[in-house]
Amino acid sequence: MPAIRVENLRKSYGALRAVDDVSFEVEGGEVFALLGPNGAGKTTSIEILEGFLRRDSGEVSVLGVDPGQRHQQRWLRTRIGVVLQELAVESFFTVRQVLERNAGFYPNPRPIDEVIDLVGLSEKADARVKKLSGGQQRRLDVGLGIIGNPELLFLDEPTTGLDPAARRTTWELIRTLSSEGTTVLLSSHYMDEVEALAQRVAVLARGHIVASGSTATLGGRDKGQVTIRFTLPHGVAVSELPVAPSALDGVIAEIRTDDELVVLCQLTTWALERKVALAGLSVTRESLEDIYLSLTRQTPDESYGAVT
Repeated sequence: MPAIRVENLRKSYGALRAVDDVSFEVEGGEVFALLGPNGAGKTTSIEILEGFLRRDSGEVSVLGVDPGQRHQQRWLRTRIGVVLQELAVESFFTVRQVLERNAGFYPNPRPIDEVIDLVGLSEKADARVKKLSGGQQRRLDVGLGIIGNPELLFLDEPTTGLDPAARRTTWELIRTLSSEGTTVLLSSHYMDEVEALAQRVAVLARGHIVASGSTATLGGRDKGQVTIRFTLPHGVAVSELPVAPSALDGVIAEIRTDDELVVLCQLTTWALERKVALAGLSVTRESLEDIYLSLTRQTPDESYGAVT
């Protein structure tokens, strides 16, 4: 049974349909990214899954129960963790006190010191929340999300405000949780983060899912054009190249092609025969960010409205 199953989900606010016929599944233990620009219906969908918002229609199952059923919500609360963009935490409590209090809400919480170490706050364990930097407070948010040892973790922009080292630490934590069997539903505007963590992705735009799949194949990314770049060898004219460049920026030649294997073979065979180097040779496909922007691009007469 999937950890999350959504079929034909709909939610409207008056005349505005925030979520319109959305369907997807999240397998147990995977990191699944639900992406979309502000107003696309992403936050509405997640709040329905968390049991904070009632849906208009459709079927939703989270850990085998319907989060919209009030009598199931208490049970569900003890088995999910939630990391929102901003959590309200009493500023006069210490890190340890906040985690100890929240641990009491769950039947099988993680050890306090383990959580403090996992989120990189060992040196701040007895510091008051108001004394923490913005990045340290964000780490505490993550700690509060995992203190209950959840089967399913909702992460909303988990690394906002973190420095590069702290971001990587958080990434490793998410990978560890997933390897231990925790299912993670991730929302992030950082495409490098999504690519590093998520096994599968669904992209929301205008209340609909416009694409889903692995990060490597999303939107036909694995089948599109590639760009081959290299530095033009010294003393070699562009006309001598075996393949004509699509563009030339100073001494940087750029070739765009749908058949990178053939073009690379032609280039490298030519370079070996001529005994010249193709310095800086690189092959790149469209980035995940390029695909995401293409999928979610608005036309001038479109408006997402006020919901998210």
